[in-house]
Amino acid sequence: MKDNNLAALIQSLGLPAEYGNYIPQFFEPIVEQIVEQIVVLVEGQKSEPNKTPIIGINGAQGSGKSTAAIMLQYLLESRYQHRVAILSIDDFYHTRATRTQLAKSVHPLFMTRGVPGTHDIDLALDTFASIQNTQVGEVLKLPRFNKAIDDRSPRDEWEKMDGPPTLVIFEGWCVAAPAMPEDELIQPINPLEAAEDQQLIWRNFVNQQLQNQYQALFQQIDWLLMLKAPSFNVVYEWRLLQEQKLVESIKKSSEKQATQVLDEEQLKRFIQHYQRITEHCLKTIPSLANAVIELDEQHQMTCLQVKPSD
Repeated sequence: MKDNNLAALIQSLGLPAEYGNYIPQFFEPIVEQIVEQIVVLVEGQKSEPNKTPIIGINGAQGSGKSTAAIMLQYLLESRYQHRVAILSIDDFYHTRATRTQLAKSVHPLFMTRGVPGTHDIDLALDTFASIQNTQVGEVLKLPRFNKAIDDRSPRDEWEKMDGPPTLVIFEGWCVAAPAMPEDELIQPINPLEAAEDQQLIWRNFVNQQLQNQYQALFQQIDWLLMLKAPSFNVVYEWRLLQEQKLVESIKKSSEKQATQVLDEEQLKRFIQHYQRITEHCLKTIPSLANAVIELDEQHQMTCLQVKPSD
């Protein structure tokens, strides 16, 4: 039976109608596995009783994490009567003022958002705690970050949701990423590191953040999906497409002038901030994830691997 609401959702996201073919091939098996796992989680056999399960999504920039989160949300809500909150690690970026101070006190590269160290982990943990403690009838306020102005949205513009959700989807490019061995940080991986982090101050600080504060956040994830890019080489093209979509969305809205949208040269430098951890994730996350969707260079989903339930 055709799902007209799903078709309308796909169209509203600017996706080709063929995207609907991914639903039975990739997303439905994932949702079935999630629902099966949740029975165990809610019973407290793998986590504390009454915990709202958290589904993590890891994937390189431009891999389609936000779209995947929306598709999973739709299926879980329409077919399994769940109430799903979606959060991105991007929602928890430090304010521009805080990153400016971090750039002055630690290293100038922290002016650019993205890597571990540029997120407000306390805010993320507080948000997750609020979700876990929300009672029926209470309203949740979910933080949001405005990339067009490169700053956190004012609190009165955060997304409101009637609580409590029965599931949380938490997506991000470094979600669930493990830290790297220190000896792997020594050799620069690209021109940015070679020219602007000669003393290894930036990459060591990033790795320390990832090893400590970020793991406290990632440990709350109960089930993990990875959207696996074929290599880091495709990330520039994917991220460029994202930036172009951001420009178009701003043109159609009444938002402030987009002073922080990147041109192609700025973008080439920008993605070098992400290269080291992205490549590390491509090596390590597949063995940690409950499910992996492999992508080809044209952004097509090609293969699904799902670990059986324990």
